[in-house]
Amino acid sequence: MEFSSKLLEKAVAEMSQLPGIGKRTALRLVLHLLRQPESQTEHLATSLHQMRTQIKHCKECYNISDVNLCEICASLNRNKNIVCVVEDVRDVMAIENTSQFKGLYHVLGGKISPMDGIGPHDLKITQLVERVALGEIEELIFALSASMEGDTTNFYIYKQLKGTNVQMSTIARGIGVNDEIEFADEITLGRSITNRIPLENSLKS
Repeated sequence: MEFSSKLLEKAVAEMSQLPGIGKRTALRLVLHLLRQPESQTEHLATSLHQMRTQIKHCKECYNISDVNLCEICASLNRNKNIVCVVEDVRDVMAIENTSQFKGLYHVLGGKISPMDGIGPHDLKITQLVERVALGEIEELIFALSASMEGDTTNFYIYKQLKGTNVQMSTIARGIGVNDEIEFADEITLGRSITNRIPLENSLKS
């Protein structure tokens, strides 16, 4: 792809690094920005910079937040005795869209995947064990993807917490094998949360 401007070429190169954005789509987006008022581009750049420099992770659940304690953890209307364990902040958003869950969350930041060099200590598993040790949590709902890595992560945490008084369950497998939680439709995901099953049963299946 030939460019008449090095500045344009650089902008396209940066834009094309975004997931799902190829060079042609990046060029279309950059040219669109060039046609807009300069103030609009400045607002976009400012928003991205503020997001990158000011965004925080909740000190309790590790969800993305603007403050140290996210709105979900700070809410008086949430059931603090039930915690849903998820891989990613996108899974929190997906489950919240179902309006079926009124507890809290714990974002692991991924799943155990030796092939990708991700081990238990790369995730927020120790922090989850510490939350359970405080004694307030009565149930953990595991809402990890139905994959080998997701099941491995479930089993590892189960072994870490086995012997505690906390009840451990997993969402019903209305979610297909190898499906990601964030892409599940709201009805299926909502039913999976409502019809959750004991985690131990899923580990034996």
